[in-house]
Amino acid sequence: MVSLKAKIRESFGRETNILRKQGSIPAVLYGEGIKNISLQVQEKDFEEVFQEAGESSLIMLEVYPHTKGAEDTKETKNNKDRPPSGVGVNGKKYEVLIHQIAKDPLTGRFLHVDFFHPSSKKKIEAEVPLVFEGTAPAVKNLGGVLVKEIQTVEVKGLAQNLPREIEVDVGSLKSFEDRVYVKDLKTAEGVEILKEPNEIVVHVTPPTKMEEEKLVEEEKPEEEVEEEKPAEEEKEEGGEGETKE
Repeated sequence: MVSLKAKIRESFGRETNILRKQGSIPAVLYGEGIKNISLQVQEKDFEEVFQEAGESSLIMLEVYPHTKGAEDTKETKNNKDRPPSGVGVNGKKYEVLIHQIAKDPLTGRFLHVDFFHPSSKKKIEAEVPLVFEGTAPAVKNLGGVLVKEIQTVEVKGLAQNLPREIEVDVGSLKSFEDRVYVKDLKTAEGVEILKEPNEIVVHVTPPTKMEEEKLVEEEKPEEEVEEEKPAEEEKEEGGEGETKE
C-alpha cells in the first residue's frame, strides 16, 4: 500500500494561499471514528500518490503534529523516508481513500483534498475508471470505429477490495454486432458494479463513407494507382507532343 505524509494544518482562510505558494495543499481528514482533522500535504508527493492510487484504492496516510516553522522545511533525497523535520515522531497512521479533490480550472493544480477513513466492515461506493486493453479485430480488419459508451463505473464493496481500475478486453469485438456489456466486466469477489448488467460498455461501428474510401485507397496496389491517370493529364501530354513538331 502506497503511503503519504501529512501534517496538522494551522493555516486557514486566506493563509492557505501561502501554503500553496510554498508547495503544500490544504486537506482534511474525516471518516469512521474520526472528527474532522485539518491537514496539509506536499503537492509533489500527493501528485505521485494520486497518480498511482487514484480515488478508489486505499493509501496509508501518516499524520504528524505541526510545529512552528515546519512549513519551510524541505526534505532532502537522503531523508525521503524519514518524518519531515520538526514535526515530531509520534505520527498516526490511517488507511484512507482520496475522496474528493479540487483543482484550479486554469492551471490544473490541486487546491484542496479530502481524505476519507472508511470502516473496514461497511461497504462503500466509489467511481472506478475503465482501461481498454487490446485491439478489436473489427477495427483492424474491417476498418470500424471503436465506440466507448462508458469510461467509468460506480462500484460497491469493502474499501480494501475496491479496484484501482477495471480492464476491458476489446479483443472479442470481431464484428459490428459484437458488444462488451457491463455484465462482462471482471471485478474482485464482493465488489458489485452499480450499473445495469446489459448496458453496453464498448462496441465497434461500421466506417463512414469517407473512411471506407480512405481504406480502399490504402489497399490499392501501387501499379493500379499509377495506371489510373486522369484523362485531362493524358490529353495535355499529347498536346505538348504536337506543339514540339
